[in-house]
Amino acid sequence: MRKILFIGLLSILAFSQPSMAEKEKWVTSWVGSVQGPYPVGNPSAQPNLSTVFPSADMGANNQSFRLIVRPDIWGSRTRIRLSNALGTKPITFENVYVGLQLGSAEIVRGTNLPVTFEGKKIVTIQPGQFAWSDAVSLAYVQKMGNKNLEGRNLAVSFYIPNASGPMTWHAKALTTSYITAPNAGSKTSDEAEAAFPFATASWFFLDALDMFAPVSTKVIMGFGDSITDGTASTMNGDDRWPDVLSRRIHKVFGSKVVVLNAGIGGNQIAGPAEYSPAKPFAGGPSSGMRLDRDVFSLSGLTTVIWLEGINDFSKNGNASTQAVIDAMTDGVRRMNAAGISVIGATVTSALGSTSAAHGFQEQDDKRKILNQFIRTSPIFSSYIDFDAVILDPATGQMKPEFVPESTTGGAGDKLHPNRVGYQAMGNAINLQQVMSAK
Repeated sequence: MRKILFIGLLSILAFSQPSMAEKEKWVTSWVGSVQGPYPVGNPSAQPNLSTVFPSADMGANNQSFRLIVRPDIWGSRTRIRLSNALGTKPITFENVYVGLQLGSAEIVRGTNLPVTFEGKKIVTIQPGQFAWSDAVSLAYVQKMGNKNLEGRNLAVSFYIPNASGPMTWHAKALTTSYITAPNAGSKTSDEAEAAFPFATASWFFLDALDMFAPVSTKVIMGFGDSITDGTASTMNGDDRWPDVLSRRIHKVFGSKVVVLNAGIGGNQIAGPAEYSPAKPFAGGPSSGMRLDRDVFSLSGLTTVIWLEGINDFSKNGNASTQAVIDAMTDGVRRMNAAGISVIGATVTSALGSTSAAHGFQEQDDKRKILNQFIRTSPIFSSYIDFDAVILDPATGQMKPEFVPESTTGGAGDKLHPNRVGYQAMGNAINLQQVMSAK
């Protein structure tokens, strides 16, 4: 009788407890916001790709990619998103794999796992569209433990059998990935680096990666332009300001939170007025145009830190402060309506910049007006004063120690902070402020 009661109690408990599927959800753990058809964009430290892609119109042709990305948190399952958002013809992807990077293009033995799309090893994506893969179980994550995988990279490999046409990409990855020569065939199942002799500093076609994580996981995104994308930071150093924030926040909150980077070099809030594969712009579509793809379509996003505006006031943008404020207000309201909190971030100085499009007084005057709006407008849940971190009050320019660039060792442009500057920005963020944003 006691045994029957015990079994009955277990049955009741099993019925009343949420299943594992109900306790976990998909959260985006890495993004690489797409900005245009290659080669339109602003890559940093890019090798010469003329041998790899002889024709931009033809794109990739009978060749394999091995893209290196760093998930901000790990989970027992993952899925990836391949994008043809800015292509002009259907693209077929075959033999897709995800594996744990050992180093260079080498995969840790036994971790290179096949990826399917609706149960198939092949997927064709129409122009303007993207496709999420099926879930891939990562047995080694459970074996190694999330803690031991912090800072490790995934290698996402895929094969394109025919000429892709214009390639959707994120130019400024500041992370080395790998590609075969044209007509090299499918090499994606190979664990060895020898199959991928060519390097790139950009990401192609892959624009998001999810992990299965507890339902309470917060997802915070840095959203903006090149100063979020990390221009002038170190190659493969993961020292953009969102990277610094990520490491700080994980030390306190562990894997309960994700920090994403959705910066695009050259991006604007109010411009360009139109964007298409036929009429691309180096900075990608305007912030409002890319909200659906780069924010709302991602998984579990809760908070956005928005740092943007300096390009709108450049000679390339030449927007009025009111146009930028209106466009930013509209973007915040759309995100709030989707349940996403928005923290404003003040725009840093470009005064005296050596960049031809930046550095003049009118740009700085407009920047100050926008910053006053960000500091005082009730549409933001709060604000982060990056301007105060970067500004040298004596000159109105960037502090001298933040100027020399860290990517190639150049003199710097007084527009983009270097590694020291990004460290200062990331360390200036109040973690409780970010975690409690509503």
